[in-house]
Amino acid sequence: MHDVLRPDGDRSELTEQRGAAGRSPFAGPDRPRFSLSVSLFAATLLISALGALLWLSSHSSRLERFDDPERALDLMVSRTMEAQDGLLLAPDWQKRVTEWTAGSNDAERLQAITWYQELVRETDSPSAKLRLAILQAESGRKPEALAMAKTWLGEEEPLSLYGSLIDAAYGDDPLTGDYEQQLQSALAEVLPAGWFYNHLASALAERADDIRLGIAINQQIHDRGKRLQVRAQVLTGAELLCLIGGSVLLLRYAWQTIRREDGLRVHRPGMPPPWPGGIGTAVLLRGGALGAVLSLAFISMAPSENVSLRAVAIPVANLPLLAMAYYYLLRPAGLNVLTGFGLQIPWQRVGRLAGAVLAVVAAGFWGEWVMGRVAESLQLANHWTEWFDPDLVWASGPVLTISLLEYVVFAPIFEELAFRGILYAILRRRLSPMPAAMISACIFAAAHGYGLIGFISVFWSGLLWAWLYERTGSLIPGMIAHAMNNLLVCLTVMALLR
Repeated sequence: MHDVLRPDGDRSELTEQRGAAGRSPFAGPDRPRFSLSVSLFAATLLISALGALLWLSSHSSRLERFDDPERALDLMVSRTMEAQDGLLLAPDWQKRVTEWTAGSNDAERLQAITWYQELVRETDSPSAKLRLAILQAESGRKPEALAMAKTWLGEEEPLSLYGSLIDAAYGDDPLTGDYEQQLQSALAEVLPAGWFYNHLASALAERADDIRLGIAINQQIHDRGKRLQVRAQVLTGAELLCLIGGSVLLLRYAWQTIRREDGLRVHRPGMPPPWPGGIGTAVLLRGGALGAVLSLAFISMAPSENVSLRAVAIPVANLPLLAMAYYYLLRPAGLNVLTGFGLQIPWQRVGRLAGAVLAVVAAGFWGEWVMGRVAESLQLANHWTEWFDPDLVWASGPVLTISLLEYVVFAPIFEELAFRGILYAILRRRLSPMPAAMISACIFAAAHGYGLIGFISVFWSGLLWAWLYERTGSLIPGMIAHAMNNLLVCLTVMALLR
């Protein structure tokens, strides 16, 4: 019998256990035997699943992910533009922080124009064409909007009407009050209330010197923008506090590193793990393959509205991997799930754990800022479909609750257990921390199926959380940092779009 390794023990305790028994718990006739053919089959299954995910994300239409992509894009662009309008009324500190973190408004408008051009190409929707023209005209591209509108004037309705609206609002011909009233009535029937309607109606009122209507519409623009800015102030303030506090801690930990002090350790033994990498690889391949099959089954059979099935989908899909890890890796080494993954933290080290989490969250913010500025200079951006989640925007209360549970609880727990607790640990048997972290983070990012910018963002997060596991010896800080990251993304989407 092997004693359970204490949370505050070190690697020498396991060495003593091995010496007392005369051999390693993973050696001799009791050593687990895994079929090479089964391992190869599991590896093929996992690689195929990852390859299919990457192929679909790069070759299939992103717009096919939504039942109504036009409605989703309309909401997303409308709210983004309304937030820009509201930012004009925001305090100076919020303007500076927003400009520093999110980049210029011109870049956001250019992205929106590009996305609407894509929608028009793939759907040929007349209403999408109208919104594209409005967006172009309001972004300093009136000649392009007018040129597009002139091609509509000879078309069937509603394009002919759309052409008349754009030409009257942004063209050079005089606009009489009677004609303006006719166009305003027609506009109210073809466009719902929102940014596109308000700005086109305001342009028509301005051209016809309709001061009373112009004041009323501008008040609507003001109210919508202010409402969004109130929500943004809370999130921006919270992120700013995390950034400042975490940056101070980052400097402290950097100084400790220079002095070779270990000020982040909350659990031992840490890395590398006490179980062989070969057995760990076999467990990862088999457990991962079973998890992929179960995930596919849940995706195929469980509709998004089925709250009960979604509540168990992620835990059940990860259960084979965790069960095999316990049976073949942890138990033979005298460990359980708590001690094996550093999930048992003494109360006196909770403060150290909190500091590590805050520092990594700040490092994540700094990384996102650098990536944002580089991407802006290269005119690259995340596609809007990568962060637009219909469940966070339109779903009922129960579906929204389960979505938040998936993003903020299940994903951080099970992804950290799989990608850091097992994958990174396997790599650390053969590699030093940085190569092991880079490889595990690369696989972690690829598994999300994002584009280039999304891949780099997730890769950076994976690096930070692997570093956190290495320095603290516990998965808990990474789980918390992961949860905070996902929560901030969810709250941002909900504050802007819901």
